[in-house]
Amino acid sequence: VRLVESGGGSVQPGDSLRLSCAGSGYSAGYYCYAWFRQAPGKEREGIASFGSDGEATYADSVKGRFTISRDNAKNTLYLQMNILNAEDTATYYCAAALSWWPQCAMSIERYKYWGQGTQVTVSS
Repeated sequence: VRLVESGGGSVQPGDSLRLSCAGSGYSAGYYCYAWFRQAPGKEREGIASFGSDGEATYADSVKGRFTISRDNAKNTLYLQMNILNAEDTATYYCAAALSWWPQCAMSIERYKYWGQGTQVTVSS
């Protein structure tokens, strides 16, 4: 299983970015996917999850600003990030669990496969 993120960068407050996570090495199934992020000196936190049932869940810190989605044909997970602010500065990781549970709760230990991370910096 391989997950490769892309789309990070340096932006100004109020800008938007879209992260992508291309998956390979596994067959289609009923799974959970998620985006996590880790800021310097802080623990890794789950910010959005997406299940094969189409349900999305968001952390309060990003709700209303970020949207998680998935293109099954491309086996790619996305994170559209709008109205970015300095608190969104972090390394962003996509994660996959080749299993499913209700609401795909963002417990780090349940996600077995991780990308290498992509840096997002928001600064004026």
